Amino acid sequence: QVQLVESGGGSVQTGGSLRLSCTAPGYDISFYCMGWFRRAPGKEREAVASNDAIDTTYTDSVRGRFTISRDNAQNTLNLQMNSLRPEDTDVYYCALQRGRPYCVDAKRPESYNYWGRGTQVTVSS
Repeated sequence: QVQLVESGGGSVQTGGSLRLSCTAPGYDISFYCMGWFRRAPGKEREAVASNDAIDTTYTDSVRGRFTISRDNAQNTLNLQMNSLRPEDTDVYYCALQRGRPYCVDAKRPESYNYWGRGTQVTVSS
């Protein structure tokens, strides 16, 4: 079983920045589709960004502000979040598609096999 662990969440003011990281101890995540999702109370999980060997995608609301990246030396998936807004307040989750070097239906939570427990991001104005 693959365990994903998110970190880097916190509380910031509008316009601030946070950097989220996701690790998978004992599992090489290189070249596999991974994504970041967020979920607010009463809502379904929303795809924020995804990344595979050849492509990167973002939801419209974060494009230009968030950057998803890999640090292969650290075996981590990162999400740099800049110009944060109160609307970005959510629990953020990382997820991985097992055995898939390229993302399939990356916006659908059902496409992912492994999930972290989430990290809270709070943006106040």
